[in-house]
This record gives sequence, C-alpha cells and structure tokens, in this order.
Amino acid sequence: MTPRRRFIAALERQPLTGRVPHFELVFFLTMEAFGRVHPSQRSYGQWDQMEAKERQLHRADMADLYLATAERFEHSAIFLHPNPGDEEEVFRLIDLVREKSGDRYFLLLHGDATYGIPSGCQMEAFSWRLADDPAGVKRDAARMVDDALALGERFARHGGLDGSALCSDYCLNAGPFLSPNQ
Repeated sequence: MTPRRRFIAALERQPLTGRVPHFELVFFLTMEAFGRVHPSQRSYGQWDQMEAKERQLHRADMADLYLATAERFEHSAIFLHPNPGDEEEVFRLIDLVREKSGDRYFLLLHGDATYGIPSGCQMEAFSWRLADDPAGVKRDAARMVDDALALGERFARHGGLDGSALCSDYCLNAGPFLSPNQ
C-alpha cells in the first residue's frame, strides 16, 4: 500500500497495521538536511523576468526537495508551500510533484477560510473591529469561505491535489480567542 493510500485509509478510519501515516506542516530544516533552502523561504522577486527554462528548473528543484523530504522522513503526505503562489504556478507545482511521484503521496495545500488568532500587531485592531463592526466581520468571514470554496472547485477541476490542511490557531493557552457566542 502506498503512503498516499495509507494516508487516505487513516482519514477514512480504516484499520491499519504498522506505522501511523504522517506528514509535516512544514519542514524548514531543508538547508541542514539537504543543503537547500525550503521553497517557502526563497525570494523570487524577478520570477517573471526569468526565462521559461529557468523557472522550470526552479520548479523541478522545489518538487525534488519536497519529495526528498517525504522520502527521508517517511511521510505519507506532502504539504506544498508554492512559491511563487499564483494559481497557475500552484497548478504547475502540483502537476510536477504528482508527475515525479505518481500517486505515492497525498498532496495538500493550505486551505484556511476562517479567522485565526491575529498576530500581536493586529490583535488590538481586530478586537476593536469585533466590537465595532460585527456585521462587517461576519460578512468578510462569509466572503473568505465563499472564496475558499471557489478556489477548491478550481483545484478540483484541475486535479492532482488531494486535500487542504487547515492550520489556523483558534485558542491561546488559557482558552479560545473568541468566545463561543462570537
């Protein structure tokens, strides 16, 4: 059974023997492990000025690094962090990783469509907005969900992606950031 199939079986709560299917949300130690910078930490400010061949070499390097990480650490899924992250580039990266790995790994992208805990710099403004403009906050939340669903439909039509990982934090050490009523 491939790691991808084992991952799907675990999601479907099917009985499995052996190791539990797993993956990393992000493995930043690629420089230490492989001598290469993680794709999400690279800067491609001049991406559009590169020749198509050079962009393809970068894509291949990213795909190879994701696969090397999955192989070395026996991951069942790969959480892709596309960079650059425009939709067409994301499709290209998905296709390339799938082409190089076949159906060996479950492929994931970030997919949160909800408010997480704001950063320290944004917490005060977000808290004020919750009190001063609750209807606007709800309207924006509904728009974020609608946008995520529309993006999910485009990814489903494109194919190759298996799922989304939702990574927002909702709780502080002492409890949820938002009360149940909020």
